[in-house]
Amino acid sequence: MKLELYQIDAFTDTTFGGNPACVIPLTHWLPDDILLKITKENAVAETAFFVDKGDKIHLRWFTPEIEMDLCGHATLATAHCLKSILNYPNDKIIFETLSGDLTVLVANGVYYLDFPSRMPIASKLPEIIKKSLNRQPKEVYKSRDYLLVYDTEQDIKNIKVDRQIFDQINLDPGGVIVTAKGENCDFVSRFFTPQASILEDPVTGSAHCSLIPFWSLRLGKKELNAIQISDRVGKLHCKNIKDRVIISGKAKTYSIGNLWTE
Repeated sequence: MKLELYQIDAFTDTTFGGNPACVIPLTHWLPDDILLKITKENAVAETAFFVDKGDKIHLRWFTPEIEMDLCGHATLATAHCLKSILNYPNDKIIFETLSGDLTVLVANGVYYLDFPSRMPIASKLPEIIKKSLNRQPKEVYKSRDYLLVYDTEQDIKNIKVDRQIFDQINLDPGGVIVTAKGENCDFVSRFFTPQASILEDPVTGSAHCSLIPFWSLRLGKKELNAIQISDRVGKLHCKNIKDRVIISGKAKTYSIGNLWTE
């Protein structure tokens, strides 16, 4: 079977920035084991598969290891693929997903993702995670992911993870967010996933489902600018709206091609 394959850099307006995702349109769902094999072959953090149902787009996200419950950058990449390449007629896209219906609005090349809010609560850090970090957080919280708060942006830049220790824990499907107030933005973050092919995710939209309500409350602001300070760097404009968050950013097409499943 021949399939179309689009690789798109999300949360950036430049190639080689943001977070790369592969997007694959389907006319019908293939077996999950085939979807996972395709994702492993793509060798990026997330591959998005979708089936156009007319009024909604059925969207699923896979890492090389598992199916995810929510992925921001691959959702943005899919919206960009639909609008900029496949000529999707509407500026409002409704995705049917494991996290419920997710709406993406498109305006002037910016994609506005309407995602669920996941306010983290105070928690205790597992000993394995604690031992794997070269710097210890000032505060620990948890929702889907552990959210570790540090004093400064420089702390976040200097964090190193001992993967041999870190990979002893399984947080499926979660990870570990490290965050602090930003020097030139409201907050910065990095994101690490144990037992994953890619240890550090360049830009993690789903992590901001917790970061946005957390920093909104702490800073007393409804709108925030965030930077994920990975090597590739990602920029996100964020809004906190009760039980929802709006995460917006741009995207850039990197490649267009085909794959064959047999």
